[in-house]
Amino acid sequence: MAKLRVHSDRIEVQLTPTEKSLAFRGDDLVIQREDIRSATITDDPWIWIRGIRRRGTEIPLVVAVGLWKYHGGSDFVIVKGKRQAVVLELAGGEYARLIISTNHAAELIDRLKVAAAEASAEPVAD
Repeated sequence: MAKLRVHSDRIEVQLTPTEKSLAFRGDDLVIQREDIRSATITDDPWIWIRGIRRRGTEIPLVVAVGLWKYHGGSDFVIVKGKRQAVVLELAGGEYARLIISTNHAAELIDRLKVAAAEASAEPVAD
């Protein structure tokens, strides 16, 4: 599962080698904190996936990793099974939305609420 690192100015999504292969992506994602408009925890991430798969892999209700294109832009998705996920709505940048399955959704949301000066760089999910 991807590792999420919350820094004072950015969030790093470190993809596993398997996730990089499934997403057809060679590098990790970096999201600037100022680009995050909202963060939502969902028990059913599949209903948040919109548009069509542009680049990546999908086995419905099992795994979805990669880039989804819709009429207003692109979303990056890392959804596995029926795990809880965090949906980050973004302003600007490469993606409009980031959907990530994680066992530590509440902890991620709490770290995002922390003042920029107090944010840590410790891993949130593994």
